[in-house]
Amino acid sequence: MTTVRIPAGWPATEEQARAVQDELRGRVVLGEPGPPPGTGHVTGVDVAYDDERDVVVAAAVVLDAATLDVVAEATAVGQVSFPYVPGLLAFRELPTVLAALDALPCAPGLVVCDGYGLAHPRRFGLASHLGVLTGLPTIGVAKNPFTFSYEEPGARRGSASPLVAGQEEVGRALRTQDGVKPVFVSVGHRVSLDNACAHTLALTPKYRLPESTRRADSLCGRALRKATP
Repeated sequence: MTTVRIPAGWPATEEQARAVQDELRGRVVLGEPGPPPGTGHVTGVDVAYDDERDVVVAAAVVLDAATLDVVAEATAVGQVSFPYVPGLLAFRELPTVLAALDALPCAPGLVVCDGYGLAHPRRFGLASHLGVLTGLPTIGVAKNPFTFSYEEPGARRGSASPLVAGQEEVGRALRTQDGVKPVFVSVGHRVSLDNACAHTLALTPKYRLPESTRRADSLCGRALRKATP
């Protein structure tokens, strides 16, 4: 497990964090389709906290996109680097997530975040922020719609409806299994929304959440227990 220090110059206030979002948001690439679903590597990233001990753990799990077998995994532990502020959660998570990705022995390919990309009040959630910093194609697959609205998609797997802010489509509500609650897919960086949804369906052959997220969440829990005995 890699141990992470808070980077020098890391934002310490809400004002500083929003300024960073404003600076980096223009670097998000929206005009690329991204890697074809079911090919290469797909990496899930997730974080877990022990706020009482001021500890955050990140996990990165690389899957073979065709078989969903685990190819590699890595974890990192560090100090919580920013207070809890809705819309600025990336600043709590990014140092350890970046360290976990850096510790992987292979290229991560597409990175799937348990959270948001463009489906974010400032159109710059964790998936977008991570993509801009690393140059990797990224998507966000979230469990809830945050502050956005949507019409319920059809009941069958693969049904989708726009996730909207006013008239702007910021993502999609996507049914990954018949009759279960949808997930909320948004573009992070260098992937189209159609492909982001196709990747999400390829990663959910049995369960509501992507295998990449499920594996990263499980690894995160084990790593946190090890880091905070």
